[in-house]
Amino acid sequence: TTSPHDLDIDHLVALKEANVSGGWQWAATRKRAFAQDLTDGELWAVFTSTNESKGDRDPGEWLPRQASFRCQYVRHWIAVKRKWGLTMDRVEADALRLQLHHCHPGG
Repeated sequence: TTSPHDLDIDHLVALKEANVSGGWQWAATRKRAFAQDLTDGELWAVFTSTNESKGDRDPGEWLPRQASFRCQYVRHWIAVKRKWGLTMDRVEADALRLQLHHCHPGG
């Protein structure tokens, strides 16, 4: 795209998802650090329509339409959850495991 109006900055792990996955107990400074984390793939530039489609859903409820991007997406999701000590529910973990089963190493 050539228009910045087509893009949003999206939290890979939505703030609501982080909250229900253990972030509810964080101090305000840790919540702010998570929300502004530029170091490990938590914030992504995405098309506005993609951001609206995803909302605050986890991979048990939503995955990118582009199959070629899903492996990168779920690997980053897992890395963010691990870095911040966030939990996963059964549906989320099963969806991630299933998706990773179809991924090539490094893909």
